[in-house]
Amino acid sequence: FHSIVMTNTRTRRIAAAAAAVPLLLVAAISVRTASAFQTRQPTAHSSCSTTSSLANASDSGPSRRTVLGAGLFGGIFGSGGSGGAAAAAAAVVPTSPSSPGGGSNKPKGPTNEVVKVVRGMKHRRLGGSGDIVVSELGLGTQRWVSLDHNAPDEKLCFDFMDEAILKSGVNLLDTAEQYPIPSGGGCPEGSTEECIGRWLRERKGSVKREDVVIATKLTGGRNVTPRNIKQDCEGSLKRLGTDYIDVYQLHWPQRYSPQSNWGQSLQYQVENDKSPYWRNGGGPTSFEDLCISMEGLIQEGKIRGWGLCNDNAYGLTACTRTAKFLGTTPPVNLQGDFSLIDRKSEENGVAEAASPYNENVGFMAYNALASGMLTGKYRDVPSAMDDPDRQRASKSLEKPRGRMDTRGWGGTLHRYRTDAARAAIEEYAEIAKRNNMSLAELSLRWCRQRNLVTTTLVGHTSMDQLKESIKCFTTKEPLSEQIMWDIDVVHMKNRLPIFSNARVGKDWYGEGIIGEPIP
Repeated sequence: FHSIVMTNTRTRRIAAAAAAVPLLLVAAISVRTASAFQTRQPTAHSSCSTTSSLANASDSGPSRRTVLGAGLFGGIFGSGGSGGAAAAAAAVVPTSPSSPGGGSNKPKGPTNEVVKVVRGMKHRRLGGSGDIVVSELGLGTQRWVSLDHNAPDEKLCFDFMDEAILKSGVNLLDTAEQYPIPSGGGCPEGSTEECIGRWLRERKGSVKREDVVIATKLTGGRNVTPRNIKQDCEGSLKRLGTDYIDVYQLHWPQRYSPQSNWGQSLQYQVENDKSPYWRNGGGPTSFEDLCISMEGLIQEGKIRGWGLCNDNAYGLTACTRTAKFLGTTPPVNLQGDFSLIDRKSEENGVAEAASPYNENVGFMAYNALASGMLTGKYRDVPSAMDDPDRQRASKSLEKPRGRMDTRGWGGTLHRYRTDAARAAIEEYAEIAKRNNMSLAELSLRWCRQRNLVTTTLVGHTSMDQLKESIKCFTTKEPLSEQIMWDIDVVHMKNRLPIFSNARVGKDWYGEGIIGEPIP
């Protein structure tokens, strides 16, 4: 052990931390044995019709799909579940940087700084990594190659990447091991990563791997254990057909957090935190184990950096401070829901924590168009779920304009259609009209100008939509101070309209529209 400890300064610091932190145990910084289950390493398949081991793994513990159900609607909402059997998993002791760019706990520059401009598209530094630089527009891939009603097929996805990456200065692809959502019907989880991998292979002569930044995510909740972090990363690498991932993120926190609540409440519930789902089997994976596991992947050259998604200021700061204490590489980004009608990250401590003057962490904004509500397509005719004209609503369900006209997405994404949200959208639409631009353009250009935001992830279902997004992010002129002020005036009327609900009934008994605790 002492011969290993003396290899470099970082390892000596980690060894010292191990003596001080009871959660880190023996055997060259081995981790505690609180793994609720292990997920079998996925294998790649050549097309959506091939069965994916990611979707059909038969392990001794729950499948990843079970984790999603239990973690999202059980652990997050507090209904709980039984913990699995504990299993040991040794963490990698960092030795010397070997990943592209290497790992370091020393910042190499301020996050969000413009490093270069490619075909009119600004590229900004992501966190303090120094060498991870992302375009202001990133391609969101959540529904790529799914069988959802208007999801892009593989040919269109290839066209998107050709247009954005080869022609328009975009370099960022954001995906996840669980994508596409929804999965199934011949397109299981992991299919989106495989689609991206096939594009990389087929365009090998046109684009260098180092010119594309791939951010992917591992399933959150109790799936986040040292063993699964490594195993799931290897599965993503195989499906993507690449030697390394640029940014490896937790899809949602490894612990209970109200920030992961996709309903209409951010209230912390101590009862949920102590539920069996989180507390059986030793409790959630510690921040120490998380940081050391990610550092092991960096030292092995499998990832360049790591980050968080659907987390909050506490989770962000706990990760950065733990990493700095241990001498490991801190996270480079936090990904979160952010739009004109969801500005919570600017006011709940995230922006302060992420600032280059504090934790120096980048921010990837998703749902900048509020799942289509900020395109204006549901203004004249409400979504099928809200339309009082049931005959017209039935027609919308038969020929959906977007996700809000479907029963599944329409129910889950209710937060973007609250009375307060729709009232704000109407006022933002008027601002856009007065300034001769679409509501979508106003929404995307506003995101681009926020100090918090490093990059905005946008999903598309047509080439016209993609080209409109590219235009928004290559327009040189920023929105005027007057436009920005007009937006703020609307915002001040209701600072978080997606968590407002004028329809709560007395018989709801503390449960929101999708079963989440309220208020």
